[in-house]
Amino acid sequence: MRFENIAVLGLGKVGHLAAELLHGAGFKVTAIDARAISGKEFLVQSIDVADPSALRRALSDQQAVLSCLPYALNKGVSSIAHELGIHYFDLTEDVPTTNHIRELSATSRGLMAPQCGLAPGFIGIVGANLAAGFERVRSIRLRVGALPQNPTGLLGYAFNWSPEGVVNEYLNDCEVIEEGVRKMVSAMEWIETVYIDGVQLEAFTTSGGLGTMCETFAGRVENLDYKTMRYPGHVQLMNFFFHELLMREKRELAGQILANAKPPVDADVVYVHASAEGWSEGRLQRKEFVRSYYPIEIAGRSRTAIAWTTSASVVAVIEMVRNGSLAERGFLKQEDISLEAFLATRTGSLYKAAQSR
Repeated sequence: MRFENIAVLGLGKVGHLAAELLHGAGFKVTAIDARAISGKEFLVQSIDVADPSALRRALSDQQAVLSCLPYALNKGVSSIAHELGIHYFDLTEDVPTTNHIRELSATSRGLMAPQCGLAPGFIGIVGANLAAGFERVRSIRLRVGALPQNPTGLLGYAFNWSPEGVVNEYLNDCEVIEEGVRKMVSAMEWIETVYIDGVQLEAFTTSGGLGTMCETFAGRVENLDYKTMRYPGHVQLMNFFFHELLMREKRELAGQILANAKPPVDADVVYVHASAEGWSEGRLQRKEFVRSYYPIEIAGRSRTAIAWTTSASVVAVIEMVRNGSLAERGFLKQEDISLEAFLATRTGSLYKAAQSR
């Protein structure tokens, strides 16, 4: 069923840009936020998104919903979408939330598509594409870092993404495949050095970035892991903050402290480093996808790298559902999405146009 009506929940930088991109792609967009916002080219409604009754009424005439809300609200949103029989999309990296959506998808009348952002999301599409070129796969290594271009202080960081989400992925256990065994490991471990465009970075385990890839590639790959990239020294300080100072016991306060100390910046960069190793025609080979994405101009305004890469990823997937190249019901795994088809969409093409410096 071709659809055009879609609600976008949450008008932060990512949600607002996603609404603009959907509008530009020909969707009839209704943006919903707790704040009263005017002067937009699409309809904006002000409601309490945490109120199930109000949200149910707002979504009753929609065909799809994209949640750009904090991950803690997405279980409720997805349940309402399932009840109404509409398509559901989100950007979450939270594993329990995704498991909840997975259960809903067994009886859904629409498509349930969580994890449609950058990581999980785009990085999984890229990783699966690299692995598809091998007859037998030895490893898939996926790395993403959203960072300030001009870091200051020992942390070398700025919270251009949700503090709640960052704290969550720094503390929750991480699923990996190691030597053919699917297992859970601690976050902020397995530290390694990575260079992109001559810039030294450190990479370490964080939760949620693989989405459903461990399930998909179990028995098919010997090693699979996801790591977040930061400037050198960051992970040692974060381990001190969360574990030695016991801030892991006060997650909400930890997020407030970190966001207050390192507010967002406009001059950011998103680093992507994906690699796969395997055998093709009897030879062991390695394939890589390495990019540095910077702010770009969209509709006459400069957009941060993290905002446009995240927004473009989910909007491209929504375009693919509309044009019939993805399923219309059930559960969507990001690794089942064709990278070629993704980049061929109106919005996905932004990834091709934005070149590394």
